[in-house]
Amino acid sequence: MMREPDGRTSPSVYETARLVSLAPWLAGHAERVWYLLDTQRPDGGWGPPGGYALVPTLSATEALTTALRSPPSADVPTLARAVERGLDVLSGLLRDTTPLPDTPAVDLIVPALIDGLNQHLTAEPWRWPGHTRLDLPPGMSRRRIDAVRQLVASGAPVPDKLLHALEVVADLAPRARRVAPVPPGTVGASPAATAAWLGGPDRPDGSEALAYLEDTVRCYGGPVPCATPVTVFERSWVTSTLARSGIALTAPPGLISSLTANLGAAGTATGPGLPADADTTSVTLVALGRLGAPVPGDCLWSYETDEGFCTWPGEDGFSVTTNAHVLDALGHLAARGEAEPRHHAAVRRLVTALPERQDPQGSWSDRWHASRLYATACCVLALAEFGSAHPTTAEALARAVDWTLATQRGDGSWGTWAATAEETAYAVQILMTGGQQRPAVVEAVRRGYAYLCRTDGQDGPALWHDKDLYQPTLIVRATVIGARYQALGWLSSLPVSA
Repeated sequence: MMREPDGRTSPSVYETARLVSLAPWLAGHAERVWYLLDTQRPDGGWGPPGGYALVPTLSATEALTTALRSPPSADVPTLARAVERGLDVLSGLLRDTTPLPDTPAVDLIVPALIDGLNQHLTAEPWRWPGHTRLDLPPGMSRRRIDAVRQLVASGAPVPDKLLHALEVVADLAPRARRVAPVPPGTVGASPAATAAWLGGPDRPDGSEALAYLEDTVRCYGGPVPCATPVTVFERSWVTSTLARSGIALTAPPGLISSLTANLGAAGTATGPGLPADADTTSVTLVALGRLGAPVPGDCLWSYETDEGFCTWPGEDGFSVTTNAHVLDALGHLAARGEAEPRHHAAVRRLVTALPERQDPQGSWSDRWHASRLYATACCVLALAEFGSAHPTTAEALARAVDWTLATQRGDGSWGTWAATAEETAYAVQILMTGGQQRPAVVEAVRRGYAYLCRTDGQDGPALWHDKDLYQPTLIVRATVIGARYQALGWLSSLPVSA
């Protein structure tokens, strides 16, 4: 982890496709086009099943259409066939009445991509017989994208949280006032947003942004992730995950300073170019505490709401995983004797709030991850450690364990769409934390541990929410290692009869 200071996440179909459209002049263009062709599903779509496919399929289809209309294009028949298949899939996805997943900026990204595709369809109707103008999916409006366009066009300051998706107004982005890259040259920690702001390789004040894009492309070999750097996010999650599993850690040189470098009155951000948020701040506070370098938790108060804590000010909705991580952070302060009455009151509120948002079947779901197992593990671990005295906690944990037992697969694994080591690791943590040593729990943990011993999780699907789904590679690996280590100790401690 320390050898790769920017962090490592999986390439993004959405983000890579935006570079194909916005920056064909950037090194690795051909590799990005072939990446899109290679990752197209047999049915013609991109990405995971269901609503999660809409954003990557829109983005890839629009990008390949742009490539096809920008000669010289390699292998025109292949590109044309890929676009036609993508349009076929979109015709069904855009009519689906199922609510779309709550991924960041989806109500900006989808209208912007549909506008781009409609321009292609209008310009060359002869090329796509049978495909007419695309409509927004049911329930989505243009209200927010129109407001953002008006804001940027007016020259008003662009809110920090919009910078990550600045490419949705790519035609306006180069002239956006008061928007400038931050070291290492990124706008919004996003290759696509940075390319949109840059506009082209010859922008007089764009050398730092161009270098950022070239370095990212070189690091990933052509395709790019949705966000980079993600230094604080990766280092805090890996550290807290391994430490919570009971693995003794010694901080290597530079780790603690990298976590505290940008920790201010509003907390810290996932990486440069992104706004500070309560989720990353909480996990960072926990990581520093576990490394023996605790800092006060007052930076969390700016995120406090009537319901609990928001991920960032003005957030729509309530994130159970953010609130579980805040509970972790405040609970650790209390356990070290460093908490004030306000901290204790917030802990009590969160211990009450999380069970109230548990689903009837016993799990939790959240806006930052596609799997209920992640959200459920976050809530179970926090409640078990810091809410054990509350009357609702025992019932909440028992329901979570029952749900986890009921969803185990025949090979001992767990998974939303298919068996994954990442989700199996979360399930094993839930069972060991909340299930005591019931025979059914012991057997399920044994089978889950056996599955984890057969895989390290690095080849699993992307499950984490950004503009499309991604996998934070080392965080997932740390989750699997930690669960495997913890399960080995837990199973070894059982009586022989168990």
